Amino acid sequence: MRGWAIWLTGLPGSGKTARAIELSHLLDKIKIKVQHLRMDEIRNILTPERKYTEEERDHAYRSLILIAKFLTENGVNVIIDATGHRKEWRNMARELIPNFMEIYVNCPIEVSMRRESKRKDDLVMRNLYEKALKRLKEGKDIDGLGQMIGIDVPYEESENPDLVIRSDILDVKESSQLIFQKMKELKKI
Repeated sequence: MRGWAIWLTGLPGSGKTARAIELSHLLDKIKIKVQHLRMDEIRNILTPERKYTEEERDHAYRSLILIAKFLTENGVNVIIDATGHRKEWRNMARELIPNFMEIYVNCPIEVSMRRESKRKDDLVMRNLYEKALKRLKEGKDIDGLGQMIGIDVPYEESENPDLVIRSDILDVKESSQLIFQKMKELKKI
């Protein structure tokens, strides 16, 4: 039996990881196991000397999609937690993974910036937005900071995500419950 994959996509700091973790807990309560694939963790292995170029991102996202495809083919349910700012990647996942769902975690950039500045893990540099804006203003490179999604590179919104969550309006529990309900509606669980 194939597994399913759900991609939580949105700007850095939009709340993807918090919702992925809460959704994992909700699923665990009904005995559904999931593999949480965080792009930040995968990127640390694939590209330990990150430059955040489009070529590097393309390689990382294609690898992420392939991992999710292989897992679902072997009956593993997957939550993808990754910005995925290009529609091309999300469409590729939809094409390669038959039981796929895209959740757009929509959040104004100002709120994402505030949240990202309070990031607690050490998987990526903190204050990415602040540093990207400073770089733009001063015209100086910042070591380890590539192009920033939402500042230097646009986030390409999908025309037809399976669900849009306004993470500036709904808290983590409310939005995770909406995702859970949508999964039931689409017969993922």
